[in-house]
Amino acid sequence: MRLADFIQNNMQRILDDAVEFALTQAPAGADLNLKRLRNDIPLILREIVADLRTPQSPAQQRAKAQGLAPVSAGPESAATSHGRSRADDGFGVNQMIAEYRALRASVLRLWAADDDWVTTAIDDMIRFNEAIDQAVAESLAAFSRTVESWRDVFLGALGHDLRGPLTAVVGTADLLVDSTRDTPHARLAERILNGGVQLSRLVDGLLDYSKSALGAGMTLHRVPCDLGEAIAEEVELLRTTLQDAPITLHVQGDTRSHVDDARLREAVHNLVTNAVKYGDDGEIRVTVEGDGDRTCIAVSNAGDPLSTDALNALFDPLRRGSNAASKGEHTSLGLGLFIVREIATAHGGDVTARVEDGRTLFVITLPRQDVRMALQA
Repeated sequence: MRLADFIQNNMQRILDDAVEFALTQAPAGADLNLKRLRNDIPLILREIVADLRTPQSPAQQRAKAQGLAPVSAGPESAATSHGRSRADDGFGVNQMIAEYRALRASVLRLWAADDDWVTTAIDDMIRFNEAIDQAVAESLAAFSRTVESWRDVFLGALGHDLRGPLTAVVGTADLLVDSTRDTPHARLAERILNGGVQLSRLVDGLLDYSKSALGAGMTLHRVPCDLGEAIAEEVELLRTTLQDAPITLHVQGDTRSHVDDARLREAVHNLVTNAVKYGDDGEIRVTVEGDGDRTCIAVSNAGDPLSTDALNALFDPLRRGSNAASKGEHTSLGLGLFIVREIATAHGGDVTARVEDGRTLFVITLPRQDVRMALQA
């Protein structure tokens, strides 16, 4: 039986085998859509069957072997749709390529099992393909690690070089605000200052990201403090900045802690601004609660719900919500929630996201075992 006929006649067997492998490749937090997965693979196989049944010249064969075959000007191919959907699902390039490797191996293995006369030739072909696949996988993994490492170094150097000039801009703008108060230029000076502060936050985010990605981790400056009071000060600042956002604060229990309060204020700032971007115009609720051996900081808002896996995937660096933000998206690098996670991790805690009672809820949980030791010292 010719391979094209075998694929067409055994589409379900091949699909089941390929889907089983794809599920084992799904990264933690990936929003893998099983229905879409079962839709993608048959489309790819049908295009391959059509290609196998189409005559081709030696020049066309060489172009395809090099990935240089001309792309159709019509609707996007199944492979193009597959690549886009896997990026949306949070897959890495290695995991996406692994699906194609598994699909090829599945087709050849099942074909060989059905036709004894081709078994020897197919066995050799499979072994050769497996050797090539292993070499590609190792090369691709090393290539990806190296590219990511250089990207992280570049981002760190960029953030470091920008911080000096921005400090000068913000300092000068602060002086202008004081000197132009109650004058026609006061509004302009405030806009310059606010823009400089916003840029400084972005640069600080780049530096935090590059340090974490390069293994340096996040540096904390812990002090004994009342975390409820610290978060209350940040909420007041947020109310001044985000005047149209109804932000409420609820503090419960013993919130004395031994933490980096500045970093945790930054985490709350990121969570609240994220809620403003992606939530509706309803209440943004901030809660600080001290309970036994832990302290919890929660930020919730109403809005279009996402699955828990999709929400937790937002903590990955350089990722943003799949839904369009209502405002402020042009100033986002997709690092806000990643920094929140790094702050929680550096404190020995964690951060989770879920939908509860129709509200999107982010919760930072911090251990308090160090708190009592610090307060007794």
